[in-house]
Amino acid sequence: MASTVVASSTNTMTTPPKYKRSRWTLLLALPYLGLCFPQIYARATPTLWGFPFFYWYQLAWVILASALMGFVYRKLKT
Repeated sequence: MASTVVASSTNTMTTPPKYKRSRWTLLLALPYLGLCFPQIYARATPTLWGFPFFYWYQLAWVILASALMGFVYRKLKT
């Protein structure tokens, strides 16, 4: 006769971990909102080092988005 193993009723392996929502993650929406409406920044003036506003505005958001992601990452790690 074969013996059967009865599993315990605790589901420690199947319980999903609880994540804490943080308001710091809302900062990650700023680059999206800043670039979402190109009709606001689609113009040539003012220029910066010879680059039209349209281009340097987008480049500034690349740098700002990187800084924001680093900032949010450090805030969520602590």
